[in-house]
Amino acid sequence: MTIDKSTSDEAVLQEVGQRLARRRVERALTQAALAEEAGLAKRTIERVEAGLSIQSANLIRIFRVLGLIEGLTALIPETGPRPLDLLKLKGKQRQRASTPKKPKPSDTTWAWGEEQ
Repeated sequence: MTIDKSTSDEAVLQEVGQRLARRRVERALTQAALAEEAGLAKRTIERVEAGLSIQSANLIRIFRVLGLIEGLTALIPETGPRPLDLLKLKGKQRQRASTPKKPKPSDTTWAWGEEQ
């Protein structure tokens, strides 16, 4: 199954669970062995493989044991400031996002008292 922006959250969880289960089997690990190596309960492994939600810290532990942790760099690449942002910010890094400012009304807009 291909995961794209139109795939539902539930379907994504199902697919991730199935892929993790296949990876676990390829590495010849039982659910209990994976759970022990990751420091988790077997029920947590059962939940993720069933496509249910788990804590992100637990998912990272599972990735680490299954040798998938390096894939997070490809999944979420490190980004740096854009060149124009560096010029605007004078070399400083942006600390927060803000909403775009609304444009000021132009001088040609209608105002009270200008009726003819």
